[in-house]
Amino acid sequence: MAHKVQPAIISCGFCEHASKRSDVNMAELVNEAVEDCITKANIDWKDIDAVVNGNMPAFEGANMPELWMGDHMASKNKPLLRVTTGGTTGGSVTIAGYYSVASGLYDMVLCIGFEQQSCGDTTVGLASVALGEFSIFSDLGYTIERMRSNMGSGAAIGVASYQAMNYMRRSRATEEDLARVVVQNRRNAAKNWWTHLKMPTITIEDVLDTPYISFPLRFGMVCPASDGACAMLITTEEKAKQIADIPVYINGVASYSNESAIIGIDCAGAGQTDPCEQLGAMKSAEVAYGQAGISFPNKEIDYAEVYSPFPNQELMWVERIGLFEENQAPEAYRNGVTALNGELPVNCSGGVNSTNAIGASAMERPAEAALQIMGKAGNQVPKTVHTALGHGWGGSINLITHVVMSDEPQRKWR
Repeated sequence: MAHKVQPAIISCGFCEHASKRSDVNMAELVNEAVEDCITKANIDWKDIDAVVNGNMPAFEGANMPELWMGDHMASKNKPLLRVTTGGTTGGSVTIAGYYSVASGLYDMVLCIGFEQQSCGDTTVGLASVALGEFSIFSDLGYTIERMRSNMGSGAAIGVASYQAMNYMRRSRATEEDLARVVVQNRRNAAKNWWTHLKMPTITIEDVLDTPYISFPLRFGMVCPASDGACAMLITTEEKAKQIADIPVYINGVASYSNESAIIGIDCAGAGQTDPCEQLGAMKSAEVAYGQAGISFPNKEIDYAEVYSPFPNQELMWVERIGLFEENQAPEAYRNGVTALNGELPVNCSGGVNSTNAIGASAMERPAEAALQIMGKAGNQVPKTVHTALGHGWGGSINLITHVVMSDEPQRKWR
């Protein structure tokens, strides 16, 4: 029988994130995170066997950028894989790196997620995705008027506002509850060196004083567009014990999607009728927890990083993935349960609501969760973190990734 390799994270690196990193080109931006990661691990570039990277090239107007920055990402003369899955790109890159080691194919894999959005236009990039929808609709005999009405959801903020309304109706959450999530995230981000929106004195009133973009979401509730990169080293259990003081073992991974698109076929499906239902998120969590041997995530997980560009999503995700009971998240945030010194801290990095370099964002969630286990996070929680979760979201509000980590390897697979 083949021996199953136990992958572990030994180092995570970042570059400084901002709305426009005009001081560097894309290769130099990525290299900052790579150098930070490798230096912290105290290894040499030659120790890396393979590289997995990902970004959203349509957002930047530079297709296959990895082909011209190999020297900057330690990939020269090495196997290189690019993964792109929308907002979950970084999570998918992490999972690809995990399987590259777990399969026994490589001993040391460098994972890289990045985005330099200031080089292009994200809206134009998103519009290019819509071309595929238009092409299939025309084959189905849709009229131009019908296609326009079906695709008029208002891009990410439009979809998120529908989602917010559905969640608020279910949970009785208020706009103040949404603003409270923003305040917690951006105050946390102020304590983390690499983040984008650092607002140490922001208040709920400050958030509610900004104009609506699409009700109930206000300008002050929306994530920024960031330039930035994240890097992570994944290796075998044996090498991890030799290199890291506290190796972070990846005990469970999963990636699920419950619908092909927000509009489905002729506006059908839960993505359109109830975008906060998130069956894919629940299934993905179930599989990842099962691999990690976790039966009661709200009791067994010490720390969580969830992918939430909008505050309603953070409240929704922590419920859908089993950290809180249905409709109980708003109260938990009111009572400080998710704060830095709370029972179950969430997004002490500041989360995606404070920093959103799209190709990196879903990798920064497991990276920050791993650093909490190592005791090396920029905004370290006071309690000891043994088990943590990194969550990603992407696609048309429906593609979910999960990475479950611990300071001990999980031997009982089920």
